[in-house]
Amino acid sequence: MANFGSRNDESQGYYTGDTWSGGGAQSDFSYPFAGPHQTQQFGSFDYNNPQASQTSSFYNPSNTSAPQYFVPQATPMDANTGESGFDNFEDEPPLLEELGINPYHIMEKTLAVLNPLRTTDALILQDTDIVGPVVFCVMFGFILLFSGKVHFGYIYGIGVMGCIAMYFLLNMMSVSAVSLGVTVTVLGYCLLPMVGLAGFNLLFSLQGLVGTVLTVIAVLWCSLSASKLFVTALGLQKQQPLVAYPCALVYGVFALLAVF
Repeated sequence: MANFGSRNDESQGYYTGDTWSGGGAQSDFSYPFAGPHQTQQFGSFDYNNPQASQTSSFYNPSNTSAPQYFVPQATPMDANTGESGFDNFEDEPPLLEELGINPYHIMEKTLAVLNPLRTTDALILQDTDIVGPVVFCVMFGFILLFSGKVHFGYIYGIGVMGCIAMYFLLNMMSVSAVSLGVTVTVLGYCLLPMVGLAGFNLLFSLQGLVGTVLTVIAVLWCSLSASKLFVTALGLQKQQPLVAYPCALVYGVFALLAVF
């Protein structure tokens, strides 16, 4: 029967196929590979000098012929805070903010359109928001579609031409330059009363005395709200009637689409 050797306190032995033999200060680790007295040495460890320990090619990452093993790396830590170096999802901004959508500004602009006498902060108007105008234009087109009127092309065409015309007009009237984004934002949000007029047309006809009065009120409402927002954003003093007139022309064309 094979003698498996012994182990003393100073070192560890290694298995040579038949017996364990004790080592000195340096211990070799072997394992039977093919048969008796045939061993494959995986490495050696020097207890007196651990840094000088030898490792076989089986564990050598530079040897491409040997199998490679993934060694997990420690998570990088911040030296100042002691926290993980990876991104903290709790500190990331909300998705709407990353997309440039501010629900608070959208609500404030909508309330400013619904109440033309309400005071609006000029900084909010400088926030170019295309989401609200696109939503109101699509709503206006779908409500007209329910009435049997397919006017999506007219809505987009009139909207683009009106925004460009107002952009050049406001730049000639004001000292401070106005951006095209602010013009599109204000004209788009102020289309909301016209959406209500189109919704009223689903229940009642606008081609009468009541319809004419409601159409005039809707046009004045849109133009008054737009002119107030433009005056607030550009700092124009006592020029609101001059700005309201071209706005009324633009919204008058949208009113014709809703009536006829």
